Amino acid sequence: MSTSVDHRQSLDREGIVGARPKWNLSPAALYEEAIRRGEGTLAAEGPLVCRTGQHTGRSPNDKFLVREPGSEQNIAWGNVNRPMGAEHFATFQQDFLGSLKNAELYVLDCYAGADPQYRLPIRVITEYAWHSLFCRNLFIVDPADAAGKPHVPEFTIIDQSSFKADPKRHGTRSDVAICLNFATRQVLIAGTSYAGEMKKSVFTILNYLLPLRGVLPMHCSANIGKGGDSALFFGLSGTGKTTLSSDPDRMLIGDDEHGWSDRGVFNFEGGCYAKTIKLSATAEPQIYSTTRRFGTVLENVVFDEATRALDLDADKWTENTRAAYPITFIDNAELSGQGGHPANVVMLTADAFGVLPPISRLTPEAAMYHFLSGYTAKVAGTEKGVTEPSATFSTCFGAPFLPMPAGRYAKMLGEKIAKHKSRVWLVNTGWTGGPYGTGTRMKIGHTRAMIKAALSGALDAVAFERDDIF
Repeated sequence: MSTSVDHRQSLDREGIVGARPKWNLSPAALYEEAIRRGEGTLAAEGPLVCRTGQHTGRSPNDKFLVREPGSEQNIAWGNVNRPMGAEHFATFQQDFLGSLKNAELYVLDCYAGADPQYRLPIRVITEYAWHSLFCRNLFIVDPADAAGKPHVPEFTIIDQSSFKADPKRHGTRSDVAICLNFATRQVLIAGTSYAGEMKKSVFTILNYLLPLRGVLPMHCSANIGKGGDSALFFGLSGTGKTTLSSDPDRMLIGDDEHGWSDRGVFNFEGGCYAKTIKLSATAEPQIYSTTRRFGTVLENVVFDEATRALDLDADKWTENTRAAYPITFIDNAELSGQGGHPANVVMLTADAFGVLPPISRLTPEAAMYHFLSGYTAKVAGTEKGVTEPSATFSTCFGAPFLPMPAGRYAKMLGEKIAKHKSRVWLVNTGWTGGPYGTGTRMKIGHTRAMIKAALSGALDAVAFERDDIF
C-alpha cells in the first residue's frame, strides 16, 4: 500500500520552515482571526473594514519580473516589466522566506479561471487573515477540494506586508517589492498591505500563460443578456467597468478580468472588487447592497467609531475605497462564470478633456487603434500619487499587467472581433461640456441608457457622423 504526506501539515514545499499554517479557513473563521489580531473592524450590518496603511493603491514602480531562460524572450522588458536578476531574486527569496520561520500564516488553495479547461490552480499564503478572506472572495474555491480532492498549485503567491525589501541587497527600488518569477512559479509581495497586488499579480500570470494557449486575456467586465448575447466592457479602474456591467436586466459574468477562447468568454475570478467612494444606493443598488453584507471586505472605508455605520462619501484615507465580495452577492450573477462569444464590445474611457462624444461606433480599424492606445484618465486613488484625473494611455486598457508585447494581444482581439462579427463601441464616462474642473462628469444613468440602446440593437439603424480625426 502506498502512502502520501498530507500537504497541509507543513509549507516545506514552499520553502517555509516551521510555520504555523491555518489552511482554507471559512469566512467566519477568518473574521474571528482578523478581529482577534486587530487587523479589521466589524462594521454595522456585517462587512469587515480593514486599513491598508501607507499604500492605498498599487505600486506599479515596485513590480519586477525575474529574468529567466524560459520566459525571457517573450517579455516586453521596460518600465512596465522591470527586470530583476536571478541572483537578486535568490537573495530576496532567501531573506523573504526565512523571515516567515515559525510565523502564523493563512493558506488558501484556489483557482483562477472559471472555464475548467483553462483554469490555473494557485496557492495564496498571507500573513494577514483579512488578506486570505480577500482572496477567498476574489478567486475561485472549488468545493471538490474540501471533499479530499488533491490540490496541486501551479503558482504560489506569498504576501508578507511586514517584510521590507532592501534596495541595495535585493535590487529593488524601495522597501516595497512585487516579484514574479515564471521559473519558480512564485509571486513574492513585500512592504505593502494593499490587497489588490495579489489580485493583479495573478492577472499578470494569466496574461502570460493564456496567449500561449490561444486564449486572449482581457482587462474587462462581461455580462449576458436575456437572449444569451454576451458583452464585454473594457476600461481601466475608475472608468465604470464594474458599475456598468452590473445591470439588473443582464446576468453578470464578472466585473474585471476575463479570457476569450474558442469556447467563448470566461471569468478569471470568483468575486468583484468595486470602488465604493460615493457609492449610491439609487444609481448602483447591487454594488451598494454588498457593502452591507457579512463576508464583504471593505478597504479604507470610513465608519463611525460608535455606531460602526459606514460613510461611503468620506475619503479620509483615500479615494480608492474598495469592496471585495463573492460574485454570489450579485443577485443576477452567471454563476458558471462563462458566456458565449460577445456580440458587443464596449471600450470605456474617462476623457479628462471633455472632447470625446458620449458614445461612438467603431470600425474594426478604429477599434484596434483605441485598444492599442487605451486612452483614458487615471482616476484619483487608483495608484499612488494620483490625486486628480490625468490623461494616460494604457495599452489594451491594461498595460501594467501585460508581460508580452502589446501587439500580440491587439492582434488576437482583432482576429476574434472579425471572426465573431462583434460590434464595437467607444463610450466616454468622463467629462462633458469642458475638461475636468470646468465640465461635468457623465451621469451614470445617461451612460446606462446609451449602453442599453447599443446592446439591444436600437442604435443599429441610427445615422452616424464619421469623425476623420478619431
